[in-house]
Amino acid sequence: MMYDVQLSEQAEKDIRGIYEYIAFDLQSPIAASGQLDRLEEAIYKLDHMPNRFRRYDKEPWRSRGLRLFAVDNYAVFYIPDVVKKQVTVIRVMYGGRDIDSELRRYTGA
Repeated sequence: MMYDVQLSEQAEKDIRGIYEYIAFDLQSPIAASGQLDRLEEAIYKLDHMPNRFRRYDKEPWRSRGLRLFAVDNYAVFYIPDVVKKQVTVIRVMYGGRDIDSELRRYTGA
């Protein structure tokens, strides 16, 4: 079954920030382009079987259905909606970040 995959405004900012960091701060535009391609490819594959990845284990996110998977050193966080056949990617973060803190900041909690 096909799902519609959408990026939240924050996820779009995250991806743009990843690209800019690699391209400009690390001065590697080719690596930045490759990373962007790998992230986008993996994210848009969520249109099939989005529930195949594990749920985030902390509340309130677990009860909201938040799931995650890794792409290289980055974690992609998303919420699938089986009724609407929609997947919303809410964040894309470097795996070494304080993920709980970043998710709290996202919700204002």
